[in-house]
Amino acid sequence: MLAMAADEFKLTQFSHGAGCGCKIAPEALDRLLRASAQESAGHYPQLLVGHETRDDAAVYDLGDGTALVSTTDFFMPIVDDAETFGYIAAVNAISDVYAMGAEPLVAIAILGWPVNFLPMEVAGSVVQGGRRACAAAGIPLAGGHSVDSPEPMFGLAVSGRVRIEHLKRNSGARVGAQLYLTKPLGVGILTTAQKYGQLQPEHAQLAPALMKTLNKAGARFGQLPYVQAMTDVTGFGLLGHLLEMCQASGVGAIIHAECVPLLAPDVLDLYLRLRCVPAATQRNWDSYSAHIAGVEDERLRALLADPQTAGGLLVAVAPGHEADFEAAAAQEGLSLKPFGFCIEPQGPTITVV
Repeated sequence: MLAMAADEFKLTQFSHGAGCGCKIAPEALDRLLRASAQESAGHYPQLLVGHETRDDAAVYDLGDGTALVSTTDFFMPIVDDAETFGYIAAVNAISDVYAMGAEPLVAIAILGWPVNFLPMEVAGSVVQGGRRACAAAGIPLAGGHSVDSPEPMFGLAVSGRVRIEHLKRNSGARVGAQLYLTKPLGVGILTTAQKYGQLQPEHAQLAPALMKTLNKAGARFGQLPYVQAMTDVTGFGLLGHLLEMCQASGVGAIIHAECVPLLAPDVLDLYLRLRCVPAATQRNWDSYSAHIAGVEDERLRALLADPQTAGGLLVAVAPGHEADFEAAAAQEGLSLKPFGFCIEPQGPTITVV
């Protein structure tokens, strides 16, 4: 095996899961974080954001009007190509900084590698992909840590900085806020099709191109006072991350299903008919379905609970500022329209119509 060229190794065949679909189910994670939050609550007054609302990153007040933003993310291969995997994993980790309205500063690599099964040259290509993504974000990949692991894993620990008045949390959404998503859904379905050997060649670049796109617009959105809340949509799907935002903010939400952006809907329907649904989709739905109404349709459930890797930003915008926000997004190369809005909490937290 070691005599094979680096590009002959199909990395997705060396892992049981892929990308953010590897996440622990939301319900199990909630039990874990609830216990640890009780132990640390109130001990660190300079900690502006911990994990009490399951936000994207920790935020620490530096005492000069700015704050340190710190996060980490890593996962198993989401694509077969080593360098592309490294690039996507890095983009996904950096996204958590952008989701807080911050600018990234520096990254440290996290690498787990099955040294007896995969050549270190392939690992080098993974790290090179991560380095290229960091360069695209304007930050150095300044070191890291590696371990011998049963499965390949890669990601980053990322530090950023934000002016405290520009900090965006997932807990600021208010009744009437309009909801936007900066990337379409469907990555989990397409990457599952690849893992199953069902992905057609003409669709091979749809998901990687989307996953390799940095969420740089988040730093700009942080400066907009009418942006009330922000998070990124990853392994828990749109419904899961919107539910976190609603619960943290004390609001409910209405989603207009036909307005949710989808990546090539006809292509997604093709692979849904082939049953290319990530296992994490059902885990997601089992964890939060009690809080959702209006998703009886199996196709809709597969789309709205689809685990995203390096997904888009979910943004809550104060009512009356839709045109302002859409103009600001256009300056970042994004054409956005709202797909829902926040309401007073009543019955199920999220209703899809």
